Amino acid sequence: MKIESLEIRETETIQIKSSDDILKLTDDLKNKKQEHFVTITLDGAHNVIQRRIVFIGTLNKSIVHPREIFAGAISDRAADIILVHNHPSGSLKPSPEDINSTERLVKAGEILEIKILDHVIVSRKGYYSFLENGLIN
Repeated sequence: MKIESLEIRETETIQIKSSDDILKLTDDLKNKKQEHFVTITLDGAHNVIQRRIVFIGTLNKSIVHPREIFAGAISDRAADIILVHNHPSGSLKPSPEDINSTERLVKAGEILEIKILDHVIVSRKGYYSFLENGLIN
């Protein structure tokens, strides 16, 4: 498993204000042939600290573990985190596993006091936001 990260230069400030801002940072995922699970860590003003590819899965599955998701957020001293993964099939509908793992990660974030602001699924057909669809508060 290869973990990649995108370091944001200190002179560059990217602030997340909407789903469009998230999509700009993850546009490269929509045509990937395997599932990629990405975290975007944010400071208290929702400025991007770092974008990390945490998992690369199979054609239709990525194993998500809270320890791996929050390791970077803790080292970044992040206030918030955004989760993003792609669906190579093109489907935008979250799977039962997507919903269950998101609920687990939200609970883990509550314990760590690192709020998950959104979980976004991207594909060549568009995107699905858990926040916009009421699955995350």
